[in-house]
Amino acid sequence: MTMLDRMRRHKGWLKWSLALVVVAFILLYVPSFLRPSSGALLTDAVASVDSSQITVGEFRRVYQAQLQAYRAAYGGKVNEQLLKQLGIEQQILQQMVDEQAALLEAERQGITVSDTEVGERIVRLPAFQDNGRFIGRERYQQLLGMQRPPVTPAEFEDSLRRSLAIDKLRAALTEWITVPDAEVEKEFRRRNEKVKVDLVIFSADKFRDQVTVTNADLASYFEAHKAAYRIGERRKVRYLLIDIDALRAKVRVPERDIERYYNDNIETYSTPEQVRASHILFKTEGKKDEEVKARAEAVLKEVRAGKDFAELAKKYSEDEASAGNGGDLDYFSRGKMVPEFDEVAFSLAPGQVSDLVKTQYGYHIIKVVDKKPATTKTLDEVRTQISEQLAWEQAQKQAGDLATQIEQEVSKPADLDKAAGTHGLSVQESPYFTREEPILGLGPSPQASALAFDLADNQVSGAVQVSRGFAFFTVTGKQPPYTPKLDEVKDRVREDIIKERSGELARQKAASLDPTLKAAADFAKAVKTAGLEVKTTDLVPRETAYPEIGVSSQVDAVAFSIPTGSVSDPIKTDRATAIIRVVEHKMPTPEEYATGKDALRGEMLNEARNRFFSAYMMKAKQRMKIQVNRENLQRVVG
Repeated sequence: MTMLDRMRRHKGWLKWSLALVVVAFILLYVPSFLRPSSGALLTDAVASVDSSQITVGEFRRVYQAQLQAYRAAYGGKVNEQLLKQLGIEQQILQQMVDEQAALLEAERQGITVSDTEVGERIVRLPAFQDNGRFIGRERYQQLLGMQRPPVTPAEFEDSLRRSLAIDKLRAALTEWITVPDAEVEKEFRRRNEKVKVDLVIFSADKFRDQVTVTNADLASYFEAHKAAYRIGERRKVRYLLIDIDALRAKVRVPERDIERYYNDNIETYSTPEQVRASHILFKTEGKKDEEVKARAEAVLKEVRAGKDFAELAKKYSEDEASAGNGGDLDYFSRGKMVPEFDEVAFSLAPGQVSDLVKTQYGYHIIKVVDKKPATTKTLDEVRTQISEQLAWEQAQKQAGDLATQIEQEVSKPADLDKAAGTHGLSVQESPYFTREEPILGLGPSPQASALAFDLADNQVSGAVQVSRGFAFFTVTGKQPPYTPKLDEVKDRVREDIIKERSGELARQKAASLDPTLKAAADFAKAVKTAGLEVKTTDLVPRETAYPEIGVSSQVDAVAFSIPTGSVSDPIKTDRATAIIRVVEHKMPTPEEYATGKDALRGEMLNEARNRFFSAYMMKAKQRMKIQVNRENLQRVVG
């Protein structure tokens, strides 16, 4: 993590508040379409672990909390529809099941968490501290109430109690695990060893035009690789679709609703005051404070004397993230930096340079470059955006209500046509698809495709959420797995042959030049004479993306094993063949190891304990009865 990242992350209950939203069970409104026609709340569980249930309400609260967390972190770049397509609800449910299983295991082992332990953890959380002291009960309650939606102390403390119980279980099971010094040193060297290489790349794509594929080639290759082209079971369905986009096109949002939404969410359209600043950082960690301060004062004198701030930052600053850019931190608002830095940066006028500013990271010299006042977009500027959002939300609700209503009307395949006629919809039939393919007409939905392969004959699904809305379907055709005729997969076979042969031509070309390059006194000159180009990397660690090749374990294995100055044999990768010459090989120094070993040991120890705990809980869950109600899950996320 860069120094800038740490500065931006350290300050601010705002960042912790994101975590609060995620971990707490937040009371949210349950949408009306989750209610049966009788008017009673749907109380069925989305999952159960032994006798413990994860109710619809609990899952909905956590699901909505996670959506709020994503929106807070990524703003308009993330919407609920995208998250559903990524299967976020499955991840959340799995986390809740895992948590419930861990809590049951903790209870089985007699692990409890007292009120005192919860209280002690709260007062130690950085979010609830000011200058190292607890902010007090009143301010604590205020911070929880400022979450969107608000969190009560009881809700937060219950969530924290559960978390502490799992932490205690994990500690009880894994505290015996250690990481030997030899493993730490080996891993440190593996991560921090670096090489600089000359690359000569023979791209397979450049040889595609030299490949000719005949019909005989196609037949021969297909015959030898038939298993690779085998097609799994396929099905087709008749479906009734509730299309959200079609409903949305009919929605007319009243002006009063737009104005109300704007006023209720005015902070969304407001940009706080921002400042753009550059800084020069002198770190104090592990150093004598007075010596660092003296160096900083000397550079400050150079700044005061009129020397170029950016050049001084490049020369002296120890902030790895900004030094190369002349210390530029770009624009930031209040609360993004540590308090001491914030206070000075927002007090200076553009062009002004600060005195030395001391923070937990060291001494800073700050120069303010520009300032932007706080602004708020007018209603006219965002009216269209708000109208579209409200229209989409209304369409979603209408689709959910309609899905609930139709669900009561459909129990057999013939009911699909009746329901379609009643509600002005249509029933369509899909082409054949495999379990891994989307259902044409419904859009990508792994859950829908998988469910189609679980349905029995003459069975109708419940309301299934798909990317276009909600669907009800029944299976109308099945095709067993089969090996296709060559004509059905001719294009795939042709492409596979071209890829294989062009890769081999690239390897042969590299092999023909390899002896010349190995014998050359001037590697670069020999490469140029051959009409090729040398691409030289910086000093890079393992798992670096190489030009035209990307990350390659094959190249890494050779680059970190051959002596400096030597030239490799041809190295075949997925995308090309490469010949490399090692220019420089840099091992981490004993001083670097001494500085970094403790942090690495902690990381390795945590990983080892997590692996053991995960394996233990996997075994423990095998003793538990875990059930998931997919139908209720689909209703909730709808």
